[in-house]
Amino acid sequence: MAVGRPRRYPSDLCDSEWVLIAALLPTPAADTLGGGRPEVHCRRTIIDAIFYVADNGCKWRALPIDFPPRSTVHGVFTKWRKQGVWDAMNDALRDRERVRAGRKAEPTAAVIDSQSVRAAETVGKDSRGWDNAKKVGGRKRHIAVDVLGLLLVVHVTAANVQDRDAAFFLLQRMRMLYGKISLVWADSGYDYGKLIDGARRILRLTVQIVRRTDDMTGFVVLPRRWIVERTLSWICQRRRCVRDYERLPENHEAMVTISMIMLMARRLARPRTVLSRAA
Repeated sequence: MAVGRPRRYPSDLCDSEWVLIAALLPTPAADTLGGGRPEVHCRRTIIDAIFYVADNGCKWRALPIDFPPRSTVHGVFTKWRKQGVWDAMNDALRDRERVRAGRKAEPTAAVIDSQSVRAAETVGKDSRGWDNAKKVGGRKRHIAVDVLGLLLVVHVTAANVQDRDAAFFLLQRMRMLYGKISLVWADSGYDYGKLIDGARRILRLTVQIVRRTDDMTGFVVLPRRWIVERTLSWICQRRRCVRDYERLPENHEAMVTISMIMLMARRLARPRTVLSRAA
């Protein structure tokens, strides 16, 4: 059952995208030594359904009838989130996109930033807050990206959590996953002595603050900072990520990761000349 249903929606996978993603999915239980029930629904159709929710921002219950039951689709989404499938898929596609851009697969530098998003009524009080600076009530997603703007790590907190307070956990997680990263660019919201000193002493990371100067007026493109801000705009192209509808912060992290998977799969599926560029 690898062919799937006819392609109907803009979020549906084309054949070349499916080839990329199918190779990154876990082995079906029925094909393992432990055994298990054969899968009833085509995996490509389930991926299409998950991408449909991410792209259109609809409720799981509002999935069109040509997709599998929403309990099946949501169950697969949750199971693969717990198994780390989405993170592994993002890593594999990012490595391929970096190599295609003429860089080494493993990054050596990163850019971090955060974005507050309004929360729907489905988000519980224990995981939401008020960002007084942005006048937003909901959650805040903290992300680290490479110099191409491709996602490395995402961490979701309540919106009232300060950037510098969540940054150490974000950097710690990034350090565990990407041992070659040594330099991180950030804006002035992360200019905090304990954070910068702790990152240097404990994590062996140099946090470089990119500041606005006094003579800057209006909108100015700042070095390195524009990279992560562009990524945040890419994420918001998926309607499920414009607001936070997820009961669990981990589910919103997965939706952010899926939005980047969709972007990279579409890029990699298009023919492109490899650039000759130093890593």
